[in-house]
Amino acid sequence: MKTRLNDLIAFIAVAEEESFTRAAARLSVSQSALSHTIKGMEERLGLRLFTRTTRSVSLTEVGRKLYSSVAPRLQDIENELDSLNALKDSPSGTIRISTAEYAARNVLWPKILDFMQTYPEIHIELSVDYALTDIVADKFDAGVRLGESLEKDMIAVSISPPLRMAVVGSPAYFEKHGIPQSPRDLSDHRCINLRLPTYGRLLVWDFEKDGREVNVRVEGPLTVNKSFFIRDAALKGVGIAYLPQDMVKDAVADGRLIRVLDDWCDEFPGYYLYYPNRSQYSPAFSLFVEAMRYRA
Repeated sequence: MKTRLNDLIAFIAVAEEESFTRAAARLSVSQSALSHTIKGMEERLGLRLFTRTTRSVSLTEVGRKLYSSVAPRLQDIENELDSLNALKDSPSGTIRISTAEYAARNVLWPKILDFMQTYPEIHIELSVDYALTDIVADKFDAGVRLGESLEKDMIAVSISPPLRMAVVGSPAYFEKHGIPQSPRDLSDHRCINLRLPTYGRLLVWDFEKDGREVNVRVEGPLTVNKSFFIRDAALKGVGIAYLPQDMVKDAVADGRLIRVLDDWCDEFPGYYLYYPNRSQYSPAFSLFVEAMRYRA
């Protein structure tokens, strides 16, 4: 037994107008056709939805239950269709995004530049920060985090492939200090630290091999709060760096940096765009999410 969508639309119109005459005018159908539709619906359901008198039409208890359940859902469908129609025009508005530095430069930035060429009326505000920002409290539309640190009550959309870290140093550094053979050997080396603003702590270097996890807190002559300074310092021979492999692949390829402990650096979930679960999103934001989405 199936109730057609048009039947539900007719039912809602009669329920809201409390009159077959007004509901028929609202739907641009004849009163007799509307009455036939409602009667057929009641017969298929085996339930009486309206109480009719010569002067009034009112919902039965069953009718009120059906209305409270169906009306909001049909309204959501109508809103979504309106949003899709709006995409045919020129979407506009401001989208505020909170993200970390590496994700901003290597993942978001190239896509954002293309997006702004396609949708010049949409404004993007990009806030770069390592802190775990509360995007709801700080009124951001969305944030960017690694997949392993996402909040469970958020919608998450993958915007990058899986990531892999790299441990690198310059040829001059390794010639002078030797090459570490295991993560524990890093305690004997000059390492370049990244300070995270959350709790003021230093980034822990995480490793995994054959199911064995090793977390190392390193020490060295330099601590910074931006990863691109770390790469520059490693190139100058200041110490060993722990960075996303995409940041150093060119320097490794041309020999300016040497990669070590490669078998200890496993893949992990990449970056995700995350945002609160709401019933409706602006056309501009919907377009932005699709533009940032990672497609293998």
